[in-house]
Amino acid sequence: MENMKLERTKRIRKLAAWTWTWVATMAIATFGPEFIWDKHSFLTPFAIIVNLANGILMILANRDLFNHFDELERKIHLESMGITLGLTVVVGLTFSLLDQKDLISFDAEIGFLVMFTGLCYLTAVLINTRRFK
Repeated sequence: MENMKLERTKRIRKLAAWTWTWVATMAIATFGPEFIWDKHSFLTPFAIIVNLANGILMILANRDLFNHFDELERKIHLESMGITLGLTVVVGLTFSLLDQKDLISFDAEIGFLVMFTGLCYLTAVLINTRRFK
């Protein structure tokens, strides 16, 4: 039992490391061209490719963690992901349409949708955890 907890902690730390690395490379790819290397023709695409690679490694770390969940944890997360995907598509397209038709006074930036997705997933996991336990 103790070994399982250590393995889970190891996987969670691995996912956390890849997630923060991805966030850092996203920041570098976003702000580097403007503030660090003045839109260098090699560094900008390179930073974006590094960010993409980090994102893929983060996804693989997430998959590794999920593959070691028990049945209940998988059910909780699968239902949460399904709800989150549905809400993100419906709300995201509605948000984009509101922007296209000038019914909101600001641009429908992807950052809003990413934040919405994260909050939906967190809320769904909390609700499903309470519901299934």
